[in-house]
Amino acid sequence: MKLLLFTLIIFINFFSFANKSEKIDSQLRELAGELRCMVCQNQSLLDSDSELAKDLKKIIYKKLQEGESKKEIKDFLVKRYGEFILFRPLLNYANLMLWSAPIIFLLFIGLAAFRKIKIITKK
Repeated sequence: MKLLLFTLIIFINFFSFANKSEKIDSQLRELAGELRCMVCQNQSLLDSDSELAKDLKKIIYKKLQEGESKKEIKDFLVKRYGEFILFRPLLNYANLMLWSAPIIFLLFIGLAAFRKIKIITKK
């Protein structure tokens, strides 16, 4: 009976560890897909095979095992490598022009088109 109980406990522990490992792997893939490889620059860490990308994936995996959140890990990497590591830049005052440029551009094009149509209809 004790052997059966011991085997059952080991079996449960093994599958709980495997489930935790799968969760961490899933979080790693998700987070690595949102971060840019600093060597390849147009590839995510997930897609890159560079040594830096491999090292960063190890760091992320270690931090996920320690229980850090995705936000904490991103903040750490931004502090270390700058905002360029993020595929989606932060919305803050430093990036205000980056986020507002498409809207300003569309307004400018719309105004130019409106003036052009107005000039054509007057003739």
